[in-house]
Amino acid sequence: MRSYLSLIPISAKVHKRQNRMTFLCIVSAVFMVTAVFSMADMGVRMEKARLLSKHGSLQGVWDSAMAQRLYAVAAILFVMILIAGVLMISSSMNSNVAQKTKFFGMMRCIGMSKQQIIRFVRLEALNWCKTAIPAGIALGIVITWGLCAALRFLVGGEFSDMPIFEISLIGIISGIVLGIVTVLIAASSPAKRASKVSPVAAVSGNSDNAKNTTRSVNTHFSKIDISLGVHHAVSAKKNFILMTSSFAFSIILFLSFSVLIEFVGYIMPQSSNTSDINISSNEGSNSIDSVLLDKIRNMYGIKHVFGRKKCLDIPAEVNSKTKNIDMISYDDFDLDCLTKDKQLRKGSDISKVYNDSKYVLAIFDKDNPLAIGDKIKVGNDEVKIAGLLKCNPFSDDGSTDGKITIITSTDTFSHITGITDYSLFMIQLKNNATDENVTAISNILDENYKVNDMRDQRNSSTYIAFMLFVYGFLAIIGSVSVLNIMNSISMSVSARIKQYGAMRAVGMDEHQITKMIAAEAFTYSTSGCIVGVVVGLFISKLIYNTLIASHFSYATWSIPIIPLIIVLLIGTITAIIAVYAPSKRISNMKVTDTINEL
Repeated sequence: MRSYLSLIPISAKVHKRQNRMTFLCIVSAVFMVTAVFSMADMGVRMEKARLLSKHGSLQGVWDSAMAQRLYAVAAILFVMILIAGVLMISSSMNSNVAQKTKFFGMMRCIGMSKQQIIRFVRLEALNWCKTAIPAGIALGIVITWGLCAALRFLVGGEFSDMPIFEISLIGIISGIVLGIVTVLIAASSPAKRASKVSPVAAVSGNSDNAKNTTRSVNTHFSKIDISLGVHHAVSAKKNFILMTSSFAFSIILFLSFSVLIEFVGYIMPQSSNTSDINISSNEGSNSIDSVLLDKIRNMYGIKHVFGRKKCLDIPAEVNSKTKNIDMISYDDFDLDCLTKDKQLRKGSDISKVYNDSKYVLAIFDKDNPLAIGDKIKVGNDEVKIAGLLKCNPFSDDGSTDGKITIITSTDTFSHITGITDYSLFMIQLKNNATDENVTAISNILDENYKVNDMRDQRNSSTYIAFMLFVYGFLAIIGSVSVLNIMNSISMSVSARIKQYGAMRAVGMDEHQITKMIAAEAFTYSTSGCIVGVVVGLFISKLIYNTLIASHFSYATWSIPIIPLIIVLLIGTITAIIAVYAPSKRISNMKVTDTINEL
């Protein structure tokens, strides 16, 4: 052996099982960054192809909003993955160091200095990168190919030019940089911890966690086994902080990305009544014959056809004040879609609006407060507000701009105004509808009608792509966090194997051992959940106000109940599962096997 550094590959082979989780954390971090930047690069290449086909040049591709958004999102994710990777790898490496106390003590005995110990731990961590980084890059490339293929062939639409089976140099470089930087940062704390191991530890095999205590474990509020489990968790402060931070950061990421799901819903609202073809009169008046509605409904390729009537700026009496309002009719399908899309505020009763009734819907506006139950008099008829819409479906940003708009049923509109014809027909086509079917619709119309093909304006494919990305990232973060916590708890038990052996030798049974390990696991889980939820809700509200509330005046942040329930369930299930393997391993060991060297 020419140098103590020659021990690095030997140590890696001997502790292959203990290093497995650290290796997996590096692979996961590199894979996520490689996939994120590769997908951003593929999106830019798709934009280049679109500009070439449309304009014949790439002028302005880097100035395009799409390219800037893609790389901005990728950069934010890079930082988030870096932090998550550092926390997970540090936690795993700290557990590794705790299990190799005797090894580092032995190295100190034969003359290795503290600086050499630090260098050894860092180089050992970098040694894992030789295989972990290529594995993460390869996995990222394969996943990128799969996502690009899914977007191109399954989602289609604006993603029909998405390149597949191409390799992104930007993605590979980003993965390599993140892998090395993450490992170097994560190895800093464990390396310093290893350098503090004294030569005496070579004989005792005990880490600094096993210091003599000046007072006994508090058993006033719980039994000895549970008290010991909690004590094991909180006694190693650095490990406790890392475990809590790793768990909390996963929750923070989950709650933060949950806001992105809402954000995508705001910028690309998916309405059940979004039309493919619109038919309107040239003058925009209520002059479309109602007979035409049934004629189009019976044509081939038609999924739904529904009409609207409108009267704009008509005088009305609202809460004893005269104002000009807009009145628009919805047929039954339109009204059903409001319920399906959850567009009504709490307390609304849309069932009263159907048929020829004296009830209508209004649009909520915090600056022009209308309440459920308010009365509006239009002409000789008085109607009552049965419900409020969350936002204005007739504007791009969802605001009312101070304008009062009421939505009635078709029958109520005709009863109030006497108008039976329509101002707009909205048509939804079946999936197998062709351009010939659209042409057939145009052929039955005369020059008084205008046909607008809205199919190119649908953004459902982009919406699906964003949802897949966000949910996929959440799933990866959750999976890696679960594996990290399970492995960390398992290695924490392995580091105290002699202590557990001694406890069994003095009479602690298998059930008590399991309860002690469970108490340790739930201490990490509980502290992580508390910190993660408190900080996560604060960041969630901050992101919501920045991304959504500042651009959509009607948007209001509320506590994300469902995401909270999900993360708490994941935390509980993770702690339960994490207890099983180490407790079973302890139970299957003979007492003599664990205390032979005491």
